[in-house]
Amino acid sequence: MTKVIVILVAGIFLTACGGNVNEQVASGVEKYKVLALEKTSATLITSYPASLEGVKDIDIRPKIDGYIDEVLVDEGQEVSEGQLLFRIFNPQYSQDMKGLKAAVETAKSAVEAAELQVTKTKPLVEKGIISAFELQNVEIALEARKSDLANAEARYSNAVTNVGYTQIKSPVNGVVGTLPFRLGSYVNSATSQPLTQVSDISVIHAYFSIGEKQQLDLMTSIEGNTFQEKIEKLPPVNLILSNGMQYEHSGKIKSFSGQVNKQTGAFRVRADFENPEKLLRSGASATIQIPQKLQNVIVIPQRSTFEMQDKRMTYVLEDNIVKAVPIITRPVPGGQLFVVDEGLAESDLVLIEGVGILPEGAEIEPEVVKLSEFLKEENK
Repeated sequence: MTKVIVILVAGIFLTACGGNVNEQVASGVEKYKVLALEKTSATLITSYPASLEGVKDIDIRPKIDGYIDEVLVDEGQEVSEGQLLFRIFNPQYSQDMKGLKAAVETAKSAVEAAELQVTKTKPLVEKGIISAFELQNVEIALEARKSDLANAEARYSNAVTNVGYTQIKSPVNGVVGTLPFRLGSYVNSATSQPLTQVSDISVIHAYFSIGEKQQLDLMTSIEGNTFQEKIEKLPPVNLILSNGMQYEHSGKIKSFSGQVNKQTGAFRVRADFENPEKLLRSGASATIQIPQKLQNVIVIPQRSTFEMQDKRMTYVLEDNIVKAVPIITRPVPGGQLFVVDEGLAESDLVLIEGVGILPEGAEIEPEVVKLSEFLKEENK
């Protein structure tokens, strides 16, 4: 009796197992994870190549001709406003100044003599000894001598100014650029290359170009009644230096060009960065990173997508059947996610397992997960 029972139980077990195996083989449907899409927020980072300029980059040029007699600074040196940079040698200006100084003294003496003549003539006219016509003549002569004095003083003042131009001083606090001319070099106001450039780099202007569509996408995502209000509400931007390091001070976008460049179809944009350590220098290159906060967007894992004929694709589920659809995306910083601009709806289910393995048209059993669950699992 015991043997019969054992045989009966074994038979039932084998029959049950055989039924499950046959059912699974017959169906051929495997379970894969799919993402239930939902609207969320994301922050995108867009990068643009930028060129750096000081808040003031002033070319230092001679206003007179002569030979460089002294170079009193070195390249890269920090200088103060009014600090002497160069001396220009031209003895002609000193000689002219001395001669014109003497001419001023002579003119002063002539004025004094003419004034004395007027003083002597007035009593004689009052007494009727000489006619009023004589007084008028000496008064006219006095005015002429005064005019000569004014002209002499103007010429002397101009000579003093020219002598002052032999000393070239810094117009601002800043940093000295290159020094292409050395001692003894002949220079003048028409010399094409400046003696140097002094850059005020307390604030650095980072200039970059942004496309018309990108500008519209950026500005329409910012609240504000006017364009200027939107600029003021733009988030801080980052600066990536040429060595790949991020600059420690964030910057602020200050202006957009008033017109689109017809040749490039782009706006010229300026962002300002404080530069207290003087690390940034004029003429350097860098990369601007602009964060853009998006609300109510669809986000999917990058690994749920693939490329086909220069198009980015993903698999969606329709009645448990895999279907490939083209999508337009933008990468989210971190390398894990895409923001989907076109191609998906909030009600879609997106395949996140078996991408690249399953063929289009395959039937699966979906295991629905949320994005937060997927990221938690990925970041373990």
